[in-house]
Amino acid sequence: MSRIGKQPVLIPSGVTVTLGEGNLVTVKGPKGTLSRKLVDDMNIAVEKEQVTVTRPSDLKRHKSLHGLTRTLIFNMVNGVTNGYAKTLEINGTGYRAAKAGSKLTLTLGYSHPVEMIDPEGVSSAVEGNNKITVSGIDKEKVGQYAAEIRAKRPPEPYKGKGIKYSDEKIRRKAGKTGKK
Repeated sequence: MSRIGKQPVLIPSGVTVTLGEGNLVTVKGPKGTLSRKLVDDMNIAVEKEQVTVTRPSDLKRHKSLHGLTRTLIFNMVNGVTNGYAKTLEINGTGYRAAKAGSKLTLTLGYSHPVEMIDPEGVSSAVEGNNKITVSGIDKEKVGQYAAEIRAKRPPEPYKGKGIKYSDEKIRRKAGKTGKK
């Protein structure tokens, strides 16, 4: 039995979970509404205060989808109650970020500023010149947008310049040494 899959997802007060046709799960909460079509193979049951996921057989496919399905539902419930956020830091001389409306402008040492528009359901905020916070209710969209921002100038191992997650550790390398 899947350790994660067999745990029920507790539904906090103020959140409603509805199960539609073809395993379409809709979660409504104080921060918004999320819906997602999950795999038809899994048996999803919405009881009073919890959602349980069971698998129909012990096939390898069903075993691998069991924990995934439960985690996706948990992330949806957690997203509409608390939301998700990722923090990025910009390191480097002259590297900075600015926000105007839904447009994020990054100055990253290229010959032109890099402009990015926030996707639907995700917002970004700039603190100072070098801290970007990406937040939203969908964990997948928040992580994807943060990864796209980081990909514009990933941190390099010699000086540490670039965009990194705030909790990321950069493995530093020694630079060139003098003549031998």
